Amino acid sequence: MAKVSLQSITRKYGNVTAIDDITFEIPDGEFWVLVGPSGCGKSTILRTIAGLEKATSGKLYIGETLVNNIPARQRDVAMVFQNYALYPHMSVAENLAFGLKMRQESPTDINHRIQEVAHALNIEHLLKRKPKQLSGGQQQRVALGRAIARKPQVFLLDEPLSNLDAQLRDDTRAELKQLHYRVGITTVYVTHDQVEAMTLGDRIVVLKDGKIQQIDTPQAIYATPANSMVASFLGSPPMNILSTIYSEGNFVINNQLIAISNQIKKQLQPSQGATFNLGIRPENLTLIAENNPDETNSLLAEVAVIEPLGKEILLRTKLQESHTNIDLFAPPDWQGKVGEQIRIDLNLEKLFIFDSHHGQTVYYPDEN
Repeated sequence: MAKVSLQSITRKYGNVTAIDDITFEIPDGEFWVLVGPSGCGKSTILRTIAGLEKATSGKLYIGETLVNNIPARQRDVAMVFQNYALYPHMSVAENLAFGLKMRQESPTDINHRIQEVAHALNIEHLLKRKPKQLSGGQQQRVALGRAIARKPQVFLLDEPLSNLDAQLRDDTRAELKQLHYRVGITTVYVTHDQVEAMTLGDRIVVLKDGKIQQIDTPQAIYATPANSMVASFLGSPPMNILSTIYSEGNFVINNQLIAISNQIKKQLQPSQGATFNLGIRPENLTLIAENNPDETNSLLAEVAVIEPLGKEILLRTKLQESHTNIDLFAPPDWQGKVGEQIRIDLNLEKLFIFDSHHGQTVYYPDEN
């Protein structure tokens, strides 16, 4: 095991910059997740660590060794791909043993390691089967096992669960977290799925357009996102982002008024006509009952989509006469219909405020 250090790593393809000035250090044994939308550069970072891509500039260390000019096969890293990349003509046991044989380890050591890994992944009963005889989840376990069997310094995973169905994906994600706890290998995991990022990572690196937006623990990123991109990317459903204009002590959202606290006024000191983006998560919005038509700090919207989730109902709404969308949860016994007008109460103590031009967070709710 080893720490992984990226120092001002940039990768260009001609005039296109895939990743730009990427700097972070993963401590020995930690599980870090690279997350962001398609094309953000997360897989390029992973492939650069693996040695499958060469950095245009910057320094990359694995442990104390500068590896920029060390080929992939000599970096002592193991990578699991989205498509598993198992050898179809080999049995599960032979797939698990392949890397160990390439290292010319003894047959006794190889057999012991195969049994150890198979037991850890609960695939002992599959050792004689070929990959085509396995389910997707079983193939994924074998791919993980083949990588772990080598006891690499660094474990790299490129969207390894994306080909699994929803339930199997959840189960395998939990098993992967337990596996890391047991083996403790420094791990870098790439995904576009924010649920995977939040549940797996010791720390999350949020990327956009080849640049780092924020690095922190899942809880810290959720509670104190650096900007509106991070805030709206992490969370399921994502945070609602609402454009607003400041006017005489109120935020005006689509001609509807939201009174703001003295704390917000004191911190922002907004001028008349100043623009901001407000952020509020769906769980911090509630429906106002019909027999309580209080319009104070609430918004009038129209129900566009109803998604029953069992314990609650997700409502996707639009503010009146606008294209602004707001998602919120309703109780499981709510009986409304698409097209119905509803009034939404905002918990202003949970309000985020972002700069409307650059998206940076200028007010966190925990500062109230």
